[in-house]
Amino acid sequence: MSDPLAPLSALKQLNADLYGTDFLLTWDKSPDELKAVLSVAETLRELYRANVSLRCFDSGLAISNFRDQSTRTRFSFASASNLLGLAVQDLDEAKSQIAHGETVRETANMISFLTEIVGIRDDMYLGAGHTYMLEVAEALDDGFKNGVLPQRPAIVNLQCDVDHPTQSMADLMWLKEHFGGLDNLQGKKIAMTWAYSPSYGKPLSVPQGIIGLMTRFGMDVHLAHPEKYDLIPDVVEVAKKNASASGGNFTHSNSMDEAFKDADIVYPKSWAPYHVMGKRTDLLRAKDQEGLKALEKECLAENAQFKDWECTEEKMKLTKGGKALYMHCLPADITDVSCKEGEVAASVFERYRLETYKEAGAKPFIIAAMMMTSRFKDPEALLRQLAKQDKPRKLA
Repeated sequence: MSDPLAPLSALKQLNADLYGTDFLLTWDKSPDELKAVLSVAETLRELYRANVSLRCFDSGLAISNFRDQSTRTRFSFASASNLLGLAVQDLDEAKSQIAHGETVRETANMISFLTEIVGIRDDMYLGAGHTYMLEVAEALDDGFKNGVLPQRPAIVNLQCDVDHPTQSMADLMWLKEHFGGLDNLQGKKIAMTWAYSPSYGKPLSVPQGIIGLMTRFGMDVHLAHPEKYDLIPDVVEVAKKNASASGGNFTHSNSMDEAFKDADIVYPKSWAPYHVMGKRTDLLRAKDQEGLKALEKECLAENAQFKDWECTEEKMKLTKGGKALYMHCLPADITDVSCKEGEVAASVFERYRLETYKEAGAKPFIIAAMMMTSRFKDPEALLRQLAKQDKPRKLA
């Protein structure tokens, strides 16, 4: 792109005001607000490539609260924070007073005196992750309202039990780039399907994020999984309503072949059934290790009945022209590479490996855009100012 500020042209036309807000669920944002995040993310990426410094904070903290394991999102959050000039501080709950019974309300305020952003990943407990983020938000509102905090930090959802907005927005940014614009996504068929994995307990938030977001942009979204591998019913209803409002389509079936047929994009990804995640949450809270082992054994046996739910060369031939774009949030379970039998055939994954890396590469800029739009009233003016200053990100 010759002009790194070109993506800002779309921002002027949008009715979007994200200043002072959290980014928790994509379906809580308007289409214009989602487009604004994309526009800012694309501009950040182009300015970064043009070697322009994007340090709009002179000081301040970005708190990294990962309550589950992560590679891509953890490093994307750190990269985004550093890009904008924030120092990252990990909140290790095992090394904090939380381990001694400190309340969420107290912790939220104690970590936020000089904090601009709080990034939270909490996807292990069904019915708890999103609720926890709302509790933190309420505590920060209270602290700011009563003069405890000099500013109210913004919360960015780095994955919860309901949604994974930084992933789905990065996916949307990649699709926009790959197909040459959001308008070109209208009517494109994306198959969000369950796929076999030799593990269990994978969160529901990635498929839920995809069906909740892609239905906002007129896409033909086909959700497919074996019987009993349902997602949270409320999120499926959100996808149906979104599709109706955007002029898109939402189909729900129990056939991977049907989902792949004439698809433009395929997203085969394993997840645990909704009812299993509920049981797992109860067992985790009770610290019932024997119960967890029994549940895992039962679920792995159930998974093994659906080993044919794999993204193979044969299934890819069912897609439009046999050339659908393969997507995955990574890491994928690759047959004969990372496991004996998995989500995707090695030949399929290798053919699209670099594309999945590019898909992941959008995430730091999406997170940085969520941060910038929440902390600055006029991100367009700020980006133009940074570009005009032309301060090099690194010296030649």
